[in-house]
Amino acid sequence: MRGTIGGTVLALAGLAMLAACESDQPQLMNIDTDTPDEFAILPTKPLEAPEDYSALPAPTPGGANLVDPQPRADAVAALGGNPDRLQRGQIYAGEQTLISYVSRHGVPANIRETVASEDLEWRRSHNGRLLERLFNANVYYTSYKPMSLDQHLELERLRAAGVWTPSAPPDPQVKVE
Repeated sequence: MRGTIGGTVLALAGLAMLAACESDQPQLMNIDTDTPDEFAILPTKPLEAPEDYSALPAPTPGGANLVDPQPRADAVAALGGNPDRLQRGQIYAGEQTLISYVSRHGVPANIRETVASEDLEWRRSHNGRLLERLFNANVYYTSYKPMSLDQHLELERLRAAGVWTPSAPPDPQVKVE
């Protein structure tokens, strides 16, 4: 009897030590990656002979292939947009008004680094409880719950302010009889 209690205490202490070990980057969305990902296998486009072989780009290790699927560009083209805009790094005339309005109070040069460091600090402080970390429980949604927008409360606020809201999904909390 005394040996089983000591073994149990030792096992619990070992589990607590394992759970206390934290990585540098907390993972809030724990997804089992041991299973095959059927979405990772994408069919390629059919091979085509170019009109001019000298116009082909030089091969780059790890670079994109001309027949590789490009889902973002394909989606933009399917919706009537110009997929070339995804590749360029310039601001177009139609976007200039939006950019100037958003940056009217100034834009910090290191905004991406600032947001990344603040998010890392948030994830470290909301990394889940001991057993959640021990059993790799998914704590992403509970961690970011204080930052999420209550869409139905916002809809009521906008409608009360006289903003026209043409449609919205029904609130699952409200029971319709």
